[in-house]
Amino acid sequence: MTEDSTLIKKRFVELARRAYNTGTFTFTDFLGLGEQSLFSEIARETGSMHYEMFGGADGAERVMVRFGDPEELGYSVPYPIITIRAEPKNQKFADRLTHRDFLGSLMNLGIERETLGDIIIIDNVGYIFAKEEIAEYIISSLTKVRHTDVTLTVADALPEGELYRTERRRIQVSSERLDAVVAKVFYLSRDDAQSLFKKGLVFASGRCIESVSYTPKPDEKISVRGHGRFIYKGCASLSKKGKLNIDLEIYI
Repeated sequence: MTEDSTLIKKRFVELARRAYNTGTFTFTDFLGLGEQSLFSEIARETGSMHYEMFGGADGAERVMVRFGDPEELGYSVPYPIITIRAEPKNQKFADRLTHRDFLGSLMNLGIERETLGDIIIIDNVGYIFAKEEIAEYIISSLTKVRHTDVTLTVADALPEGELYRTERRRIQVSSERLDAVVAKVFYLSRDDAQSLFKKGLVFASGRCIESVSYTPKPDEKISVRGHGRFIYKGCASLSKKGKLNIDLEIYI
């Protein structure tokens, strides 16, 4: 384990203990997949601590952990997450903005990645999940994304419909081993798929998966860095040739 990993895990334990000892809620920063995997190790080791995870909307990949049990404490507090709406001032002449465009512009402001959650683009409008403490600075400072002037406001509500859209897909594989599924989903050779596991790029429910023979559970979220993510729905049937028909929900 690296020194950074050890410090991150100690921080999780400190926040959990503070919540227990003071009878208050504590929160992590936004966690990426690597940090979520470290947290899953702590959660298994200290199974008695109560926690919940949320990233601003159901389906978010980057999430905060909230320590504290609302039933035991007798109250609840919301996650310190603000949704910022970033809209081009003139859509007609705006660039076609991407996640990378928004993230790059935010990083250029000197903002730390752990203060930012997911960034969703819908109809060329960005929705940025940010820690409450940094939201005002973002709104006052981010005026341009790529070459496009933007107006930022606090979103009173998220747009209607699914923020994280998925597409139903059925694949045929010889087994439910995750390397076989990943290879089929992302059109990779089996060797290329297996190399992703060795590099620590495959995650199931926020846990880094090193075993290529791991079998995902129904409704488990699988993320592969640099490729995408999907929800594993399970085996639907057998083909006439004995192949497994696997159903998935691919994030698009």
